[in-house]
Amino acid sequence: MQLGVIGLGRMGRIVVDRCLDAGHDVVAFDLSAEATAAAAEAGAEPADSVADLCDRLEAGGEDGKRIWLMVPAGEAVDATLDDLEPHLGNDDVVVDGGNSRFEASIRRAEATAAAYLDCGTSGGPASAEAGFSLMVGGPAWAYEELVPVFDAVATGPDGHDRMGESGAGHYVKMVHNGVEYALMQAYGEGFELLHEGRFDLDMESVARTWNNGAVIRSWLLELCEEAFREEGSDLGDVADHVAGGSTGTWTVQEALEQEVPVPLIYNALAERFDSRNEGRFSRRLANRLRYGFGRHEVRRRE
Repeated sequence: MQLGVIGLGRMGRIVVDRCLDAGHDVVAFDLSAEATAAAAEAGAEPADSVADLCDRLEAGGEDGKRIWLMVPAGEAVDATLDDLEPHLGNDDVVVDGGNSRFEASIRRAEATAAAYLDCGTSGGPASAEAGFSLMVGGPAWAYEELVPVFDAVATGPDGHDRMGESGAGHYVKMVHNGVEYALMQAYGEGFELLHEGRFDLDMESVARTWNNGAVIRSWLLELCEEAFREEGSDLGDVADHVAGGSTGTWTVQEALEQEVPVPLIYNALAERFDSRNEGRFSRRLANRLRYGFGRHEVRRRE
């Protein structure tokens, strides 16, 4: 299949590489000429603009253009769609693989001439080799059309599914992120008690032991083990500052609207915001875990 990819940052480049590895033809564009050139070196066909990308997809001879957006959520998505609008028709499919708010995805699906798939993407840059988990919303025919690409980008056929109508993919991803907040907070609090408790413990050893057969084993716990191995049992100079918070905020707002209690997610979000004030070990671990799965910058204590 021929796929156009717009946005060649860490995540977009992984989409390109995994599609190329699976034998798909990729036309790639980024506002950064260097990023586009790097994708071309990997085997993608470079485009020098959104219009040029669409022209190259049309020249490919396939019925309908298939385009994957991996640009920052918000205004960048709308700006890219504005650039795409003159080139899109009913036979085309656009995938938004970013962390867009689900209401925005519903609006975009209604306003876009092409079939619009909102694709929640989990796994982060650390999943470049294994593949992502993809939660997709939008028309069933468009999802089925893109299954070969989703198979390539995800961990395989079991790593993606259609969640429902437009907005459902980003809705599921929003709640996923809220659950992620709560899990990170639970691990952080547990290790904080161990760190401040009665025994002089090797945190890496604890995490490694738990990761082998324990009920609470998980990838996040593997990242805890990695953090303690690289930073030390006291987390070295990792700061108590946990960035992010938008998707967790959306989750809590939606829970309030639906009158569904989510105290663990709410408290984890509150802890994240409070981390901009005073220091706690649990939040320092959460700070380091965000690097583990998303390669986000680790704030350090001065």
